[in-house]
Amino acid sequence: MKLIQRASGVMKAFAIVLSVALPLMFAVSAADARIGGGRSYGSRGSRTFSAPPVTSTAPNAARPLDRTMAQPGRPGAGAAATGGFNRRPGMGMLGGLAAGFLGAGLLGMLFGGGLFGGLGGLSSMIGLLLQIGLIYLVVRFAMSWWRRRNAPAYAGPGSGPAPGPAAQANPRSGLGFASASNAPPLEITPSDYEAFERLLGEIQTAWSNEDVNTLHTLATPEMVSYFTEDLRANDARGVVNKVSDVKLLQGDLAEAWRERTTDYATVALRYSLIDKTIERASGRVVEGSDKPQEVTDVWTFARLGGGKWELSAIQQT
Repeated sequence: MKLIQRASGVMKAFAIVLSVALPLMFAVSAADARIGGGRSYGSRGSRTFSAPPVTSTAPNAARPLDRTMAQPGRPGAGAAATGGFNRRPGMGMLGGLAAGFLGAGLLGMLFGGGLFGGLGGLSSMIGLLLQIGLIYLVVRFAMSWWRRRNAPAYAGPGSGPAPGPAAQANPRSGLGFASASNAPPLEITPSDYEAFERLLGEIQTAWSNEDVNTLHTLATPEMVSYFTEDLRANDARGVVNKVSDVKLLQGDLAEAWRERTTDYATVALRYSLIDKTIERASGRVVEGSDKPQEVTDVWTFARLGGGKWELSAIQQT
């Protein structure tokens, strides 16, 4: 009997830890309030499902795009698409069901009912073993699903045009940009780097001001649709995300290429900013602070027919 009571105490403590840890694990991406929300979305033409090369600014692989309008085998579809989203938000139906069943079982254990009341709960050794086994399987399934969701899901070589040949480094003075190890087939000039740095600040400012009209002039329609959706979500929560003091610290080119009449450039950006979320009614800061923080993203820009660059995708590292 003492053994059963001791096992019951251990299982209840384990249940408490899981009940606290699982919601934090599944909601970790919500901690980033800046533009993009800590997620990866947008389109990169025919390379949407290919990994951009790592750079000295972003030595870790960029995350796959969680949301994109592009479709495999249709180069450039994402930039002009107007159809539905191909997204992987949150946990999904299967993950939600698993978490729901697990949560229900944990609550049952916390209140002494166990996962299966008909088996006599923790007063029965058989019931205890079944509960331990079931919790182990469910937790193992949930963790396996979580690792698969966050593992790189890029296609292998051949999913897009081959990168350009290797070239010597060519630092860009005064802009914070330097070349990557692979020279792109599309030449990126100092004026292009200036445009990328300017867009970084202007997009963050427009987001902070909730200025959708200005965002339409700085990003592709696909990206603006995502930003608008996030701004509506903030409005529903009664908060506004304020971003200020955006400063580029380091940047380099990952790759650049041309597809028919559209040019693409993917750059790694390390920058500092003040990121805080404010309650509209009271002005109280509910997330973030006035302390600057550093972040590293991989941004893809696109321009049609030699026009102006627009933001086409954001990827987290």
